[in-house]
Amino acid sequence: MEKTKKVLILTGGGDCPGLNAVIRGVAKRARKEKNWEVYGSIEAFNGVLNEPQEIIKLTSKRTAGIHIRGGTILKTTNKGNPIQFPQKQADGTIKFIDRSDELVKKLNDLHFDAIINIGGDGSQKISKTLFDKGVPIIGVPKTIDNDLSATDLTFGFQTAVQIATDSFDKLVTTAESHHRVMIMEVMGRDAGWIALHTAIAGGAEICLIPEIPYDIEKLVKRIELRYKKGRGFVNIVIAEGAKPKDGTITASAGEKESEHVRLGGVAFQLSKQLKDAGVKAEIRETVLGHVQRGGSPVAFDRVLASLFGVKAFELALEGKFGHMVALKNNSIVSVTLKEATKDYNFVKKDSYLVQAAKGLGISFGD
Repeated sequence: MEKTKKVLILTGGGDCPGLNAVIRGVAKRARKEKNWEVYGSIEAFNGVLNEPQEIIKLTSKRTAGIHIRGGTILKTTNKGNPIQFPQKQADGTIKFIDRSDELVKKLNDLHFDAIINIGGDGSQKISKTLFDKGVPIIGVPKTIDNDLSATDLTFGFQTAVQIATDSFDKLVTTAESHHRVMIMEVMGRDAGWIALHTAIAGGAEICLIPEIPYDIEKLVKRIELRYKKGRGFVNIVIAEGAKPKDGTITASAGEKESEHVRLGGVAFQLSKQLKDAGVKAEIRETVLGHVQRGGSPVAFDRVLASLFGVKAFELALEGKFGHMVALKNNSIVSVTLKEATKDYNFVKKDSYLVQAAKGLGISFGD
């Protein structure tokens, strides 16, 4: 009789449409092998580190039909990096400590034969660190920002773009009716993929992304071209990490236990800049925020996430640890975690996507 083997799944970082489809994909493929049991860690690695531990068995009942649901049944956190783990001190301050060796010991004690870590750039850097310490780990790329360079696309991105485009379409009609400038802020801390795709899909006049700092005077001139005798309208898409050429991003201090500053509010900053620069038209701001992360994944993301889940488990069967699944040239492949975390996927200024957007008359303020 074959020895029963165990695989542990976890989801880390921000939530994302398609996470449940990956979990289901891993679980359904694993059950075909008869001698594999599937488990999930609650809130990424916190489920392993917590006392008592929060690890659940992913039965067929638990994973049935979850591929159509947004979020993650395993919950998630961006405050559980085992390499920089937030620990509250006696005086109430937060100190970040390295608990990776403790985590490795706990995983070894649990006798898991494979760990599947579903997450973005930060999560896969954790995967690489744990693999180097001997953990049998496989990565699955997840981010609505599409900012992992080792895969052509990440699941969740198409859903986020669809949500943003639907919202943008609604703002176009009210901008036209009231002769307004409408500014819509979307996610995109360091990469402007959501903003760029939304601008092209929605027909924006202006698209502002982190990779191309903008000149406010050029934006004013672009807006003025759209108005005659006070009538006209302009729709702007701006990524939360966009910044002017002579300024910085709009950010506030992050939550106490988070490693990151908190972005958001750039739409209001841009609105003030435009008014100060002499724009006479009425300006309104809309911040989509976490709406982009929620809801049921579109069909494309369900398919991609499901394929990633199946591939991740098959890599475990092959003993191909230290790899991350990826979409390359319309094929599901694997890349090493070292390759996966080597380069950040920025929008390149000279890419055809940016040049085509400019060909469509979209201004980046550069």
